[in-house]
Amino acid sequence: MSRIAKNPIELPKGVEFNESGGAVSVKGPKGSLSLEVHPSVEITFEDGVVSVAPHNEADMAMAGTMRALVANMVEGVTNGFERKLSLVGVGYRAAIQGKSLNLQLGFSHPVDYEIPEGVTIETPSQTEIVIRGSDKQLVGQVAAKIRAYRPPEPYKGKGVRYVDERVIMKEAKKA
Repeated sequence: MSRIAKNPIELPKGVEFNESGGAVSVKGPKGSLSLEVHPSVEITFEDGVVSVAPHNEADMAMAGTMRALVANMVEGVTNGFERKLSLVGVGYRAAIQGKSLNLQLGFSHPVDYEIPEGVTIETPSQTEIVIRGSDKQLVGQVAAKIRAYRPPEPYKGKGVRYVDERVIMKEAKKA
């Protein structure tokens, strides 16, 4: 049983909410997002408060999921989301070139990642990458794709990692 679905979502000033035809759209200062509503869930909007309710008790888990997705949309269009990556390794560098991210990750060739629409990527230093956007799922997906090019290895810790990630190091083989 989901208790999350019972919490209402209060919309901050400057955020517009629109629900029509099984779809929800949220518009704010950082952009606009839309979402298809699951058929077993009903979303109502009154006096600046969004409420999510299931059609029957068996669908309470889906109501909690939809409530979390709508709350993330509201958070995204007001404040936005951010993921930070760091490059650990000798010669590992990142640079923005036009609409792509150029990565030097110890391969014999550079890795070019095309930046998708709705996401901005910055490189404050050569070993830091900051990914920002209003869609939480898209920001996380972009960060995961960049990390997947060279995930941190457990012996020396080299690779692309999240800033808050803790890599568990293995002990080297003994002679």
